[in-house]
Amino acid sequence: MEIGSFIKLQRVKQGMTQEDLADGIVSMSYLSKIENQRTEASPEVISMLCTRLGIELDSEKDITIKEKCENWFNMLFEVNDKNEIVEAYNELSELLAIVRSDSLMMFEIHKIRYFLILGEYANALEQINKLNEVSGSFDSLHLFYWYKFKGNFSSLNGEFSQAMRMYKLSEEKLNQIQISQNQLADLQYTISVTHSKLRNTLETIEYANKAIDVFQREYNFVRCAQCHIVLGIAYRRIKMYEKSIKHYNLARHLGDLNNSKQVIQQTNQNLGYLYSAIGDSKEAIKFFVEVVEDDEVQISERLSAITNLIKEHYKIHNFNEAINNIEKANKLLQLAENSLFYELYYYIIHTFTYAINEENEKFTSLVMEDFIPYLRKQKDYANLIVYSNMLARHLELQGRYKDSVKYYKLANLTYEEVVNI
Repeated sequence: MEIGSFIKLQRVKQGMTQEDLADGIVSMSYLSKIENQRTEASPEVISMLCTRLGIELDSEKDITIKEKCENWFNMLFEVNDKNEIVEAYNELSELLAIVRSDSLMMFEIHKIRYFLILGEYANALEQINKLNEVSGSFDSLHLFYWYKFKGNFSSLNGEFSQAMRMYKLSEEKLNQIQISQNQLADLQYTISVTHSKLRNTLETIEYANKAIDVFQREYNFVRCAQCHIVLGIAYRRIKMYEKSIKHYNLARHLGDLNNSKQVIQQTNQNLGYLYSAIGDSKEAIKFFVEVVEDDEVQISERLSAITNLIKEHYKIHNFNEAINNIEKANKLLQLAENSLFYELYYYIIHTFTYAINEENEKFTSLVMEDFIPYLRKQKDYANLIVYSNMLARHLELQGRYKDSVKYYKLANLTYEEVVNI
């Protein structure tokens, strides 16, 4: 990392203006030239600027920092204990606050990924905004991760088209850099998942197969299992159910071999979707129950499973079981009060509560005035189709045929939009 870029990054991090840093050392215009690498300052000037920033110039410490950074980057790449990740982050933050290191820029870029792993989305956005100011000095390797992590941020915010643009920019850097095969496959897997979100089924299959080829060679079987799940979803969508089940079973087998609860329950969740799609509610319920009853599964996954369980019981008119699961779902929802997904599950749970209790006015008001506008804003097309149809059928039974047609039309238009994405 060039010294000018390093000084600029440290100044921005510390909230100093060019005037603050330059005062009594150099002119502001000269500092600007140093920061933008339009001039080469003397060692004395660099030393004074670094002293004002509170930075040591120590090449021996930089070697240690580089090793620690590489270990921390790898921790962010694989599934690791969050406490260990935080501990390593705090140690590196202290070191990089006082020592000049060529690893600083990569550390700052990886902080975006770090905040996303911890669920600190506001901090991730703040970090992106800070780095925008110095992104003009990024080399190809920096840009690879910069685009990738910005894509991660957009994806977690439901902005999948923007995420895909970022991932493609990251992919364009591959012929200019050297990265591990696992890192390459991770990007390919991430692109596959994003194509899946965008309902680009053929591209989903293409990129998942690219990723799985690499993960197999690297004996990374948990990541292989994740690819099998994505392939299972893709084949389910094009109604190749036997092939879908084959991939899910492979994922489940690999999850069992590696004792990965996450993989096992993701597979169960998706097998539930599959059997629901083919009308086998009994099998669908069996798989959703496995996810709901596993306390080690993330709250978001358990909420997804239990709301799907409610839907299945409602579909087969098993209203007592649906009500029992609504009570459980409300308890889980309390644990997710400050999460990004709280609003979605709140609407789903209350939609079925009002429908089962025949609270027609509350049902119509919630779905028409709150839930459907929320889904449209989130561009959640799959749920928009489901709940537009549900509202349309409800209105039809109430004799409100004009309103019913409006929501049937919305469901059909949304379906066409999904097909044409």
